[in-house]
Amino acid sequence: MSIVKTYLNVEVLSAAAAALFAEKVCQAVAKRGRCNAVLAGGGTPRSMYELLAHKPYCKTIPWAKLHVYWGDERCVPGNHKLSNQLMARQSLLDHVPIPEANIHPIVYNSTPSMAAEEYEQLLQTTLGDLPKFDVVLLGLGDNGHTASLFPATDVLNILDHWVSPVYVAEQDLYRVTLTAPIINQAATIIFLVAGSAKAHVIKEVIEGPIDSTRLPAQLIKPAYGELYWLLDVEAAALLNLETK
Repeated sequence: MSIVKTYLNVEVLSAAAAALFAEKVCQAVAKRGRCNAVLAGGGTPRSMYELLAHKPYCKTIPWAKLHVYWGDERCVPGNHKLSNQLMARQSLLDHVPIPEANIHPIVYNSTPSMAAEEYEQLLQTTLGDLPKFDVVLLGLGDNGHTASLFPATDVLNILDHWVSPVYVAEQDLYRVTLTAPIINQAATIIFLVAGSAKAHVIKEVIEGPIDSTRLPAQLIKPAYGELYWLLDVEAAALLNLETK
């Protein structure tokens, strides 16, 4: 069952997301001595990251025991302006005492397929035979995609890999993404969505009939964990009142 929460604006949403993220990190560290978190790209996560980089979170989160991964990445160098890694470093990771060894980006050095294969090997090495992330952050595109699970792409049907390359034709760009089955193993999945441009797709994904080929975000259904939808009032405007 998903938990839908709405907030007055993106600033309040970002503050709530930062608090929830910090709570889940601290819970995992208290329980197991480590937290494995998956970061997302996009504007709303950036606002949340900037809050996490300042007090109180820069002091209260046990950064030395937090390991960060990425849900997806464009096939560009790590210092490219389109890189999700670069955004997370500039807005958060460069400003907190997290060891460099705890930062696990998707690295693109040769081909998209090789980048995906190397990242899957990294997950196996650092997390074991069946990675179960403690917290996964996700955004939602106005076409229903999340991470780099885009509509009508072959990656939506992959069940036997944790990481896959995907070609996004409308962008003429390759990406590397976690697949839905591995995302769904997470203990907590948090969607962050803001703005009136997302209202129609939010309604379709949450309340509409299942059509995951057209709306890949509908593939995200935690096997054992919890799913949060954190929305501002503009993104949630078309939802039925009983859903909110």
